Amino acid sequence: MSENYRIEKDSLGEMQVPADALYGAQTQRAVLNFPVSGMRPYPAFVWAQAVVKRAAAEVNCDLGLLDAELAKAIMAAADEVIAGKHADQFVVDPFQAGAGTSHNMNLNEVIANRANQILGFELTDPKKPVSPNDHVNMAQSTNDTIPTAIRLGCLWRLPELMAAIDDLADALEQKAAEFDDVVKSGRTHLQDAVPVRLGQEFAAYALAVRNDMERIETAANRVRRLGIGGTATGSGLNAHPEYHPRMVAKLSELTGHELRSSGNLFESMQNMGDAADFSASMRALCITLVRIANDFRLLSSGPTTGLDEIRLPAVQPGSSIMPGKVNPVLAEMLNMACFHVQGNDFAVSLATQAGQLELNVMMPIIAHNLFEMMHVLIGAINAFTTKCVLGLTANREKAYGWLAKNPILVTALNPVIGYLNGAAVAKESLATGKSIKEVVIEKGLLEAEKVDELLDVRAMTEGGIMAGGGGGGG
Repeated sequence: MSENYRIEKDSLGEMQVPADALYGAQTQRAVLNFPVSGMRPYPAFVWAQAVVKRAAAEVNCDLGLLDAELAKAIMAAADEVIAGKHADQFVVDPFQAGAGTSHNMNLNEVIANRANQILGFELTDPKKPVSPNDHVNMAQSTNDTIPTAIRLGCLWRLPELMAAIDDLADALEQKAAEFDDVVKSGRTHLQDAVPVRLGQEFAAYALAVRNDMERIETAANRVRRLGIGGTATGSGLNAHPEYHPRMVAKLSELTGHELRSSGNLFESMQNMGDAADFSASMRALCITLVRIANDFRLLSSGPTTGLDEIRLPAVQPGSSIMPGKVNPVLAEMLNMACFHVQGNDFAVSLATQAGQLELNVMMPIIAHNLFEMMHVLIGAINAFTTKCVLGLTANREKAYGWLAKNPILVTALNPVIGYLNGAAVAKESLATGKSIKEVVIEKGLLEAEKVDELLDVRAMTEGGIMAGGGGGGG
């Protein structure tokens, strides 16, 4: 054997493992069996699984099932992993054996070997006392620890995600206030519509984002339901009767989250519906974000041949061949990030429905995609907020210019001159280039002063009946 390796054993026999690796034989088998993507588990997944191991050691010790000295060493080793140490030891590809046994054993082996070092034993010592299966994995199964870790990992990153969304909503609200004086042409069906204020558009964006925050928080509340202690199928075989409630309490204490029992440990093994629901809430956010990003691209289009009602910050040259071109790159980035997240959500939905009987074996890809969705969204939203939204400006002159040419302003005259007369005025305005006011006066439908009163564009954005409630034809 090369001096760069040591021999580790598992139930299938001996394996060569890198000499300094904290992991053991089962992790090495997974590395050799699944050279798929070159990716490694997200830190949230490692952190969450380590928290489960830390809690289990303490609970099993308190129940008199695990030797106190071994438990203390396991807890210390798990605390190191929780703190972000030994990150290079978590090496199993996300595309791995079903259920996540390889990820679970990677954590078990690293924590066991590190615990043995804490107790003064070398990695090669055949008498090292802490076993990855018998001690670190006591009263556990992949089948209950992995879904628990998925839930905890999502909750771990939830504050970051919510902060990023909240910052975006704040920025949109700031722009809504800043742009409240900008009256512009509304557009429906991408065609001219009655006036709106640019501030009203941005206030609507902000509220839509906050509504998505609410959806995510509601879905996250269901993620707080834990099935730890169900072990292999939900029956709790090999776990103390008090293990489940004690684990829920201990995990709540360690994570700072208000966790609760799922109420049915068999359901917890079978069903990943809460994960799919949480994923779907992020997909709903992406739908909103894509719509906003697309609006930004439209409103800033041109500038000379487009709408050009807002100006996005110029953060980089837009073309390798066209000098002076500046593109809406942050909005484009947000689009791409959201498309990716929506694809992740589709994978989660497929994996969730692929569970059979007592177990969903597709949990590793559910975990990876959920953590990737959160990771990508946090980064993309933060960049969009700081580098685009906060620095964008209104092109008031262009907004007013488009509005002045908008024949749909005649809508405000409908209660006085009637819909058919209004349609005739709009058509003539478009055909001749004359203003609505000019056509109405030429047709003898209203006096100039009355037209000015009714065509108060700022007042139009406040709603109501411009004619003062009279109605009528004319």
